[in-house]
Amino acid sequence: MLGASVVNLSTNAAGEVCPLVRLSRMPNMHSPLLKVKFLPHGTGLPVPHYQTAGASGMDLYAAVTTPICLAPGDICCVPTGIAIELEPGYEAQVRARSGLALKHGIGLVNAPGTIDSDYRGEIGVILINLGRAPFTIERGMRIAQLVIQPVCRARVEVQDELSATARAAGGFGHTGH
Repeated sequence: MLGASVVNLSTNAAGEVCPLVRLSRMPNMHSPLLKVKFLPHGTGLPVPHYQTAGASGMDLYAAVTTPICLAPGDICCVPTGIAIELEPGYEAQVRARSGLALKHGIGLVNAPGTIDSDYRGEIGVILINLGRAPFTIERGMRIAQLVIQPVCRARVEVQDELSATARAAGGFGHTGH
């Protein structure tokens, strides 16, 4: 079981102390280092962090300088004001926040969004308003989650034939559900 305690170990770009949830290590628990660089328009926003001991994702915050009104059906790329560096062998996945999806119909167009370990640009969150009412994105709003995952790289082999299975080419609801 994970133990958690709130510790003041991190500061944001403005030098303010941000509470972090420290997880005690479990056997075989991956703990890759995530380096975060604040860009000028990200100054004052919190460092991405886990909200609870059991959280899989760290919140990403809107680094907008003025509010953005997202009308129903609209898509926009919301800046986060941060760039990251991950260890090779890991990726960061940008995922939707369930509360925004349920309450307002706000989702991600490319869910999950993938940030490769060699990308050093700003993280942008591509939001879509699938709801019925306009939605306003304000500075500091939690707009998405960042989940760090190990990456497997496949060996690709071209074949003339593939092995047979009971399912064969059935897909898109072929089981009747």
